[in-house]
Amino acid sequence: MKFAHLADTHLGYRQFGLIEREKDFYEVFEKVIDKIIEEKVDFVIHSGDLFETARPSPMALLTFQKGLLKLKGAGIPMYAIAGNHDIVMRNDSIPPQVIFKKLGLKVISPINTTYMHGDIFIAGLPFYPSSQVKNLKSKLADLSKKAAKHEKSILVLHQGIDKYFGPNFELEIGDLPDNFNYYALGHIHNYINDNFGNGKLVYPGSSEVWKTNELKDYKENGKGFVVVDFDGPKPVVKRVKVDISRTFIERSLDYNKLESGVAGLKETIVGFDKKPILDLKINNVESDTNRVYELIKEELGELSLMIRPTFNMAGEEDIDVIINQKDSLGPVEILKEQLEGYGDDSVTRLGLDVYNYLSKDKIDEADDILNQFFDEYYHSEIRENELKTEDEPEPSDEDHKDVQVTFREVLE
Repeated sequence: MKFAHLADTHLGYRQFGLIEREKDFYEVFEKVIDKIIEEKVDFVIHSGDLFETARPSPMALLTFQKGLLKLKGAGIPMYAIAGNHDIVMRNDSIPPQVIFKKLGLKVISPINTTYMHGDIFIAGLPFYPSSQVKNLKSKLADLSKKAAKHEKSILVLHQGIDKYFGPNFELEIGDLPDNFNYYALGHIHNYINDNFGNGKLVYPGSSEVWKTNELKDYKENGKGFVVVDFDGPKPVVKRVKVDISRTFIERSLDYNKLESGVAGLKETIVGFDKKPILDLKINNVESDTNRVYELIKEELGELSLMIRPTFNMAGEEDIDVIINQKDSLGPVEILKEQLEGYGDDSVTRLGLDVYNYLSKDKIDEADDILNQFFDEYYHSEIRENELKTEDEPEPSDEDHKDVQVTFREVLE
């Protein structure tokens, strides 16, 4: 028995606002589906962020439908969860994946958390923000108890784990139950293959370059998916690489040798089938950067899809070194540092979630996260106090309002 595991396909993503990049994501998804069929797997797991948004474009929906029908024609079912991009964090919202249930997609949801594929127990949950980690850990504990009854089990999640993620993680590695054989994770776009418990924990990575900071991992591990052989005592994971549709080129050029450097780059890309994306670093610039950019654009503009230049002015190298060596804090780190002063980890997690949504203009989602937090933590605390002191007066609406205002002020 073997299966394919992929994640973070982000269908519909129009990187840099370019329709060509949106098409690239569709093309690589089609390649992934063809490769999966070639591997003759028994089933497929998709660990979230199938789409770029919870309201995918018709082309994104059509591309996935074609892929799903191809798999169905080959007798290969797919199990899928919703990632943070697939869902709107609102009560009673549903991810776009449910549209395809009648076409055979097996959606793992809070209502239907488990499936059996032969003798393999498949369990999972959609994305949970860090402010709902208490609920998430409770559900994971329930799934762990169910998995204990089966010899072979898979846990499907779309979460950032502290060991592999940045400061805005949702779970600590110790929060994961340790009795599953395979952990099919999504959310991190780099390839990670690690041992955990008695099994394997794998992030297959995104299928395309979603952000340019993924280029280092792409050069080392490629993009694609994994095939997992489940027949032995421990899963055997094989990396299957899929060529992305367009080349990203990172190049450093010296201002004093700019013409020859640009000529060499031009010679490299002139024969490409698809126009590449160029990340150029121009060092030792001694004059107006506009003139430098015009030269680059004139020589390379017609041959590239996009040029992303950065300029280092002559004599500023030492300043760059000082800045790089300084322990500077970004907005997430600063917010986290401030919130940790209140001594409540749940408040810190909520603040980071709200910041994340507001920074993306997702005001409704941020408001819903706040309301869910108060429903889970504040009202439950009131109920506990009522049981302990039934003779004490209930908190008034005005008291509740004061608490909300105070908390919102903290976030501001």
